[in-house]
Amino acid sequence: MTSLANFPITTRWAPKDSSVIQLYSFPTPNGVKVSIALEEMGLAYEPHLVTLSDSDVKSPEFLSLNPNNKIPAIIDPNGPTGPIGLWESGAILLYLGEKSGKFIGTNAAEKAEITKWVMFQMGGLGPMFGQMGFFYKFAGKEIEDPRPRERYRDEAKRLLAVLDGALEGKDWIAGDYSIADMAIAPWLNALNFYGTRDAVGFDDLKNVPAYLERFMTRPAVGKAMNIPARPV
Repeated sequence: MTSLANFPITTRWAPKDSSVIQLYSFPTPNGVKVSIALEEMGLAYEPHLVTLSDSDVKSPEFLSLNPNNKIPAIIDPNGPTGPIGLWESGAILLYLGEKSGKFIGTNAAEKAEITKWVMFQMGGLGPMFGQMGFFYKFAGKEIEDPRPRERYRDEAKRLLAVLDGALEGKDWIAGDYSIADMAIAPWLNALNFYGTRDAVGFDDLKNVPAYLERFMTRPAVGKAMNIPARPV
């Protein structure tokens, strides 16, 4: 058995099988990116539910792995030179793609194209959609000044137009199905949760709705959307 004793997080979220990848997450758009990748790649892993409450993500144990106090994070006991801990969902996707040799392209040009779209999600879709959700669904909706809400709505619409144009004539954003799709599509699905599909004109887009539907019908995606399982 591989020892993970050097990772204090394991004292709170104890592994049952320390020889497989340990996933610390919650089924948010960022969280399910990694569970989807693990399922699609067929990598052995053990999920641990880390709620978004301060008592979990700001606990000393979780901060010992991710000082940025955000899910998801992983420990791979079989890293390149021994056990390795990682955080930031985009970085984890790239790592898992390299580890498995799947969904990351077959040459440098394909990998660069896939990485470009992963970064598009990390720097654009995720942050802008998340802020829009705050101003439409959460505490921000109580702010009377419409400008913050309009700013993030308009930027979300712009980014969706970029994506819609890039999908013209394609099933997947970077050629074959890849980690770029695993990064992007969960955030498109989040528009349902935020109640902002109409606000951004989602159903008026030419290519994005069918793209999301293709993604959501994949068996691995359907399974991974609730991994780790939400508390009942």
